[in-house]
Amino acid sequence: MALLVRVCSSVVYVLCWPLLLMHAVGLGRVYKRLFPFCLCHISAMYKGKMYDRKKELFRSLPEFNNRGGKLTILEIGCGTGTNFEFYPPGCKVICTDPNPHFQKYLDKSMSENEHLTYDGFVVASGEDMGSVADGSVDVVVCTLVLCSVNNIQQTLNETHRVLRPGGAFFFLEHVAADASTWTHFFQQVLQPAFFYLFDGCNVTRSTWKHLEAAGFSEVKLRHIEAPLFFLIKPHIVGYAVK
Repeated sequence: MALLVRVCSSVVYVLCWPLLLMHAVGLGRVYKRLFPFCLCHISAMYKGKMYDRKKELFRSLPEFNNRGGKLTILEIGCGTGTNFEFYPPGCKVICTDPNPHFQKYLDKSMSENEHLTYDGFVVASGEDMGSVADGSVDVVVCTLVLCSVNNIQQTLNETHRVLRPGGAFFFLEHVAADASTWTHFFQQVLQPAFFYLFDGCNVTRSTWKHLEAAGFSEVKLRHIEAPLFFLIKPHIVGYAVK
């Protein structure tokens, strides 16, 4: 089976050479501008199918506002802001994303969610949020982001750093399927295409292992099957407490 995976993924990699060449000659920067437009439509579809899951997950957010005043949420890889409507009224939101071209989509989402206070948009990757002070936020949110960060462990280290003691990291991520399934086989074979088409997305990550080893005092994590395309059906959802 391993040999078949290598052969098939090599074929897919060769077919992706035009995309690789685009990145090599600098056309990847053009794609960075186009990706927010594409993600806007993908995110709307995803939210429609996962609405109840998101609503259930974010229902627990107010539990972590134990300092009084406004609940402060930092969202890593905020994208187009499709999570905003699930946040409780009156909370303060700090938005981060490495792609600055999401700004106009964020502005639209912010105008549609006036129940929140926004503390700006920081152009930063999850691995390097140096502009956010230690222990300064109550909650960090990350949905469909850990699949594309360069270093999951460093992203979780940064998350741990910016959370106050007792704060929580909320996550909803697609992950690798069980190794004995055909889904896992096709995830490995088609990974090169996903990487280039979806801005570095990796569908073969066992993200839950990183979360369980990240040093949180408590991890509430569930594996679920999302009502989506079979390659991204396997998901994890939950939160981890610092």
